[in-house]
Amino acid sequence: MNNTDNSPMGNTESAVFVSVTELQGQINDLLKELSPERLQVLADFAGYLANAESEAATQELLEIPGLLERVKQNQKTPKTHYTNWRNLRTDV
Repeated sequence: MNNTDNSPMGNTESAVFVSVTELQGQINDLLKELSPERLQVLADFAGYLANAESEAATQELLEIPGLLERVKQNQKTPKTHYTNWRNLRTDV
């Protein structure tokens, strides 16, 4: 793979993408060899990992000072107080 992006971030993103793609391919190959019982164990474990990752992201958001209060306040704002973005910016 020839990456023409000379920025450090571009190279890192490409390397991560290739790595993820390779891992997904390895997992797909291994899935074909598993029994239905082992597939169920793997599905349960993948669900656990996805939930743990989601919980970590939620915790990260909850640690932002005042975020929850701002969200609650925005939910209380009547929809009549909103302005359609197209009326604000016609050039986008």
